[in-house]
Amino acid sequence: MGQSADTLTVTATAAGASTATATERVLAEILGGIVHIDDPSVDGHFFDDLGADSMLMAQFCARVRKHPDVPNVSMKDIYAYPTVARLALALAPPAPASDAASDAASDAASDAVVPPLPAARASTSAFVLTGVAQALIFVGYAYVTSVIFETGFTWIESGTRLLDVYLRAVVFGAVAFVVACTIPIAAKWILIGRWKRQRIRLWSPAYLRFWAVKTLVSANPLVLFAGSPLYNMYLRALGAKIGPGAVILTRHLPLCTDLFTAGAGTVVLKDSFLICYRAQAGVIHTGAVTLGNDVFVGERSVLDIETSMGDGSQLGHASSLHAGQAVPAGEHWHGSPGQPTDSDYRGGLPAARCGRLRRSVYPARQLLVTLVVYLPLAVGGLALLFRVNPWLEALLQPNAAQYTTLAYYGVALGVSSALFVGFLVLGLLFVLAVPRLLNLALTPDVAYPLYGWRFSIHRQISRTTNRKLFHKMTGDSSFIALYLRAMGWRLDPLMQTGSNFGNEVKHENPYLSRVGSGTVCASDLSMVSARYSNTSFSVTEAAIGGENFLGNQIVYPPQGRTGNDCLLATKVLVPIDGPVREGIGLLGSPAFEIPRSVSRDTRFYHLATGENLRQGLRAKNRHNLVSIGLLLLSRWFYLFVATVATLFAADHAFNAVATTGSEVGLLVFSALYASFVERASTGFRGMRPLYCSIYTKDFWRVERFFKLQAGVALHRLAIGTPFKAILYRLVGVTVGRRLFDDGSGMSEKNMVTIGDDVILGAGSVIQCHSQEDYAFKSDRIRIGSGCTVGVAVMVHYGTTMGDGAVLAPDSFLMKGEEMPEGASWGGNPAGELTDGLPALLASAVRDRSPA
Repeated sequence: MGQSADTLTVTATAAGASTATATERVLAEILGGIVHIDDPSVDGHFFDDLGADSMLMAQFCARVRKHPDVPNVSMKDIYAYPTVARLALALAPPAPASDAASDAASDAASDAVVPPLPAARASTSAFVLTGVAQALIFVGYAYVTSVIFETGFTWIESGTRLLDVYLRAVVFGAVAFVVACTIPIAAKWILIGRWKRQRIRLWSPAYLRFWAVKTLVSANPLVLFAGSPLYNMYLRALGAKIGPGAVILTRHLPLCTDLFTAGAGTVVLKDSFLICYRAQAGVIHTGAVTLGNDVFVGERSVLDIETSMGDGSQLGHASSLHAGQAVPAGEHWHGSPGQPTDSDYRGGLPAARCGRLRRSVYPARQLLVTLVVYLPLAVGGLALLFRVNPWLEALLQPNAAQYTTLAYYGVALGVSSALFVGFLVLGLLFVLAVPRLLNLALTPDVAYPLYGWRFSIHRQISRTTNRKLFHKMTGDSSFIALYLRAMGWRLDPLMQTGSNFGNEVKHENPYLSRVGSGTVCASDLSMVSARYSNTSFSVTEAAIGGENFLGNQIVYPPQGRTGNDCLLATKVLVPIDGPVREGIGLLGSPAFEIPRSVSRDTRFYHLATGENLRQGLRAKNRHNLVSIGLLLLSRWFYLFVATVATLFAADHAFNAVATTGSEVGLLVFSALYASFVERASTGFRGMRPLYCSIYTKDFWRVERFFKLQAGVALHRLAIGTPFKAILYRLVGVTVGRRLFDDGSGMSEKNMVTIGDDVILGAGSVIQCHSQEDYAFKSDRIRIGSGCTVGVAVMVHYGTTMGDGAVLAPDSFLMKGEEMPEGASWGGNPAGELTDGLPALLASAVRDRSPA
């Protein structure tokens, strides 16, 4: 609602007031049934006076939407107008416009209406045949790589001296690297040619080509060089138009590269999605993303197809542009969907000298280190390992059949144990010591030129200290705070809650990450402690206040204007200007104020103080230690099986057939083993809806499940294939037919029901739980048939999407919401789209038939 309550009060007509009175009665009746109060006061505050919470008010909104005599209400309206009287007044129709204005508005609305695109449902046979073809492509690719490895390993191992082995490893590594980098580029031009605006029907031959190219270009080793001029060269080789001096840090590369333009000096931060396609209604739509010169795109932002940004414009962190949106030159936008703002996300970073020579030397140095250090160590080290160990060397003799002996498995046990313990101990020491020494070369708030030795140090610190295994091992326990503090985070004074951080924490510089006492952060927190321009970078402190609670998927920038005692809701856009917010809650993108907490959750506060806290922590720590032990045991056993598979291939002298068989067999074992471990973590009973304190055993069992659930690496291999549905069924998801999953994540999987022909966009998350301060809540999620969950969408617990419903990219479907059948929602928090954006998408592709 665009008007304030005061303005509405002044301008309401007599007819409007009468309507408001009738609306009040309906709203009060619905609200009374929700909060179980007869005849609730129309002036009573929903949260403070009537005892409601966000879940109850989501149910209220759903019931209002079903009432024929009342306009729809969103959660944003609830927080903006938190009484029945104010809400009814806001819903009153505006005074009638003049006939001329009414006719003009009617004509404009008529022009904006575009008939919805018909769904293009594939047959089950097409779905199955596509999966068979994808499996054959994978096996064929594995066989080709096995042939190359067999040839190279045999040649390297036959070297007579150490220097000879090293030189051969360098040559083979260089050749293999060039081949691995050029095959995806060649495949794109052979299978696709130039990308153009088109519609590709899912599970069709055209889609098979789309998937093959997408899989290859995303797996190209050059993707690991994101942020380097070498990455820009890769995108240009794929057809993208990248201007001089552009800096692209995201690894979510634009797939339809011929439709992607980034002008000179443009900066795109990490984890942003500019993929130039979207899936909806059984069809892949490709479209352009155009960035002008000197554009800035913040971290974890999403640009849908047919979007553009003019020269010198900005899009803030955790923001998005929906299809058809265009940011004019020089303007700053943020929010989801984007809207104008005065905030400056660049932060006034001074320019530095970063000429053509520096931009040429830096990637050359990267390639040199890769080719003469990393690759020779990986390939030549394996050859030397087999040479110095007589038993391993015997495996290279053809038909040795060592795998039939008990000693074979004893060696596998010893090798896997040594590797696992060595990685844990030496890896931990390396993470805690080496980056700390490297950080001595960086001074906070000093602008350094890009692509110099300090830039290399900065990137190395970020890569080294973001080790997912250590975060997963210690997360959701007391030990994550100790680990982060030992690594360099400033957590003093540390107030231990036992769940200070989840198991997904990310930072750019741990020594410049500060969190106040008593703050609890749910999973997937990103501390942004670096600033970038197209010529320079600097590191600066990112600080979160004390007694805060942070939900999931928070990007916290160094300019964040929040202080103590704040609730930062899931996917919130942290404000970077204005007064320091304290004692409030923030929700949405852009953020608006909500209550800091609700009375329902205070019932657990007594367990978080005094002796109750000390006893609860001791018991929780014991339970978490067992969970950590089970995680390590499961990881070690997997490494043992992988070692056995490797030795099996070695026993056949790394014959291409044996090596391919080992790879395929290990992949099948990985799927079955990961599913077994995840199900075993719950005693094979699955998860169930909960509402409890974090200091109860029910919650600790949930934390164990989070540690032991199947990792994303396995699911990443199945993206865009029918096998993703199989993997989900193995862990308990109720999945309908012909699921298209482009890279989603899911938590309590047995609590999710998915209908037929559903599309789950890249980076979307289906999350059946929420933690708020010291309370944990979870509930089921139902996604109806024909639904589309867009790119980077968060679907929260207790929600329902009716058949054919569509969630626009970067939306946040809040807990308890119910989307009607065929509805199009978007935004953060999500609500019904009324701005014509879906029509703009349809207009962009309506004249093009499916391939």
